[in-house]
Amino acid sequence: MVNFDEAAMARTVLKFGGTSVADLERISHVADIVAHRASKGEKLAVIVSAMSGETNKLVGLAKGAAGDALVGDEFDDEYDVVVASGEQVTSGLLALSLRKRGLDARSWLGWQMRMKTREGHGAARIDGFDEDSGLGAAIDTGQIAVIAGFQGVTEEGRVSTLGRGGSDTTAVAVAAALGSVPCDIYTDVDGVYTTDPRIVPQARRLERVSYEEMLEMASLGAKVLQTRSVELAMNHQVPLRVLSSFSGPEADNPGTWICNEDEIVEKQVVNGVTYSRDEAKVTLYGMEDKPGTSANLFALLAREGVNVDMIVQANARGEDRANMVFTCTSSDSEKAQRVLEANSDAVSFDKMDVARDVAKVSVVGVGMKSHTGVAETMFDALASKNINIDVISTSEIKISVLIDADYTELAVRALHTAFDLDAT
Repeated sequence: MVNFDEAAMARTVLKFGGTSVADLERISHVADIVAHRASKGEKLAVIVSAMSGETNKLVGLAKGAAGDALVGDEFDDEYDVVVASGEQVTSGLLALSLRKRGLDARSWLGWQMRMKTREGHGAARIDGFDEDSGLGAAIDTGQIAVIAGFQGVTEEGRVSTLGRGGSDTTAVAVAAALGSVPCDIYTDVDGVYTTDPRIVPQARRLERVSYEEMLEMASLGAKVLQTRSVELAMNHQVPLRVLSSFSGPEADNPGTWICNEDEIVEKQVVNGVTYSRDEAKVTLYGMEDKPGTSANLFALLAREGVNVDMIVQANARGEDRANMVFTCTSSDSEKAQRVLEANSDAVSFDKMDVARDVAKVSVVGVGMKSHTGVAETMFDALASKNINIDVISTSEIKISVLIDADYTELAVRALHTAFDLDAT
């Protein structure tokens, strides 16, 4: 990532999501927050999302205009032009609100700050920034740069979009380019919680979470941050904080810091319980048990864009046969079913079963690296509630189980209590 220049000079990146800029009243409130931060001497780059619901509206318009006639390259580049306009509107409105308060503010679009992207439209990857964009210099003069998130520019000079969570990714990328300066993600919650407070009212806000924990929590169902932005922050050592945009400009609003593990003095064995209902389990019975079978299966799924999560293989009753179980999202399971049925000659199996009434529940914590008994505690807690475990997946800092979706909330509450995460 190219730095705009070397002098950090109290630079800070702020990012406001769609609910934070949902209408003019909310944009005015954001302007008050930004003005207060600027009054403390911070040199600010402010990244904004589209107003809440606007992107979905623009997606619908693009698809309506194209119909079924345009697909792939004929559609994707102009689709990006349409959907990127939501962030453009927000950046202009916030810049005007800041000027109304007597502040020097200017909107910046992806192509103006020369954020170069690759790998196509709709889900572009950031390559870096041109050094001569002038963004760093503008911020250091005291100008507030209001940046349209979610968008960049291709080598051909076309507008590109970064895909889901793209504004968070923009914010972290800008923070990295400005010298790995702090990046505050303002959202509709006041931090990262031990679990979903809507399910467990006793959930606690965490003061600090490691990059690794946040990556796991985000990938396992926590919706506070997208995995891509956390990964980028970890790679470039960007201090990341989640805090509420609904607090007053001068209110106590500590949020949650996402940081290196060694910055957390007292590590919990388990820091969070996550869940995902968007799951499906695909079981293939009677596959050939020989080298290359699994490679052929998952290569076929990968070519169709099916993202596989848990994988379990077990011997079948017949000689030289095996049963294969894997999980994916519910929508991907439909693709997986179609492609496997259409390619039964390449991947041989006796029967396929697809279950979509399942959920994934996980416990996450860096303390698991140095503590034993986590699996025992987890499985005992689920057994005490008569919850059967279907599939198990582990990593160094997480254990995930697949269960009947009807027991999701019961499982989350049981695990939250079992690992002493309830607020006292």
